[in-house]
Order: sequence, then structure tokens, then C-alpha cells
Amino acid sequence: MLLSLALAIGVIAGLRALTVPAAIAWAAWLGVLQLEGTWLSFFHKPWLPWLLTALAAGELVTDQLPSTPSRTVPVQFATRLLTGSCAGAAIGASADMWIAGAAAGCLGAVLGTLGGRAARAQLAASFGRDRPAALIEDAAAILGAASIVAALA
Repeated sequence: MLLSLALAIGVIAGLRALTVPAAIAWAAWLGVLQLEGTWLSFFHKPWLPWLLTALAAGELVTDQLPSTPSRTVPVQFATRLLTGSCAGAAIGASADMWIAGAAAGCLGAVLGTLGGRAARAQLAASFGRDRPAALIEDAAAILGAASIVAALA
């Protein structure tokens, strides 16, 4: 069960890179994820969920800009792999499976990045413009992350 949630959080990272660490920070701060004593214990900092939520909100805004590069350029892709792996590791850490969780999160990030790009392109084509597709993707990322955190509780 945990590895499938780690994979799923990675998929969300492929959609929105910063939504995932924000969700993990909230899960840790609320006591849903117990990360004390692990290398991921920094997620328990009380100010971190607020900071990461602000950054995630900024990502939602900048994603709408025409100058924002594709999620598949190296820096964007690597960021999604990093956040997906870290979030997957956090989920796996509760069962001392952080390496398997990281691997599942990384795989999910690849799937989410490539699949998300394809799905958004199809949605944008059907709408005749990108904004509605981007907003649907935003909602899917937020609701998906919240659902995964709820499933951990």
C-alpha cells in the first residue's frame, strides 16, 4: 500500500513539482507522517508547510505564463524527479522502506511528467487553448496530493 502511495505522489510531482513537498510537509506537521529520527525530519519544521505552500501557489501562477519552459526540459524534469523521490522516500520511511519509496516516487514522477504533458496537450487541443487544461491539471494535482495525504492518515 505504501509503495503505491509513493508511486502516486510521484505522479503528482510530475504534474506540479512543488505541490508534493508542500503536501508532505503538511502531513509531517499534522502528524500523519512520522519522520523524526530520519534524514527527512526537516519536514517537521513548523514554518515549512507554509513556505512550501506559498512556493507551490507561485508555481500554479507561473505555470500559466507563456514564457514558462516545458516540464521536460532538464531542470524542470530533474526537479520533478527530485521532489517525487523525496516525497516517495518520506512515505516509505514510515515502514523503514525509504529507498523503495524513493524509487517508486521517482518512477511516478517520470510517469506523471510525460503522461501529464500528453494529457494536458490533448485537453488543450480539445478546448482550443491551454488555460482550461492547465487549471484542470492544477486541480488534479492539489486534489491528488490531498487524497494521498488523507490515505496515509
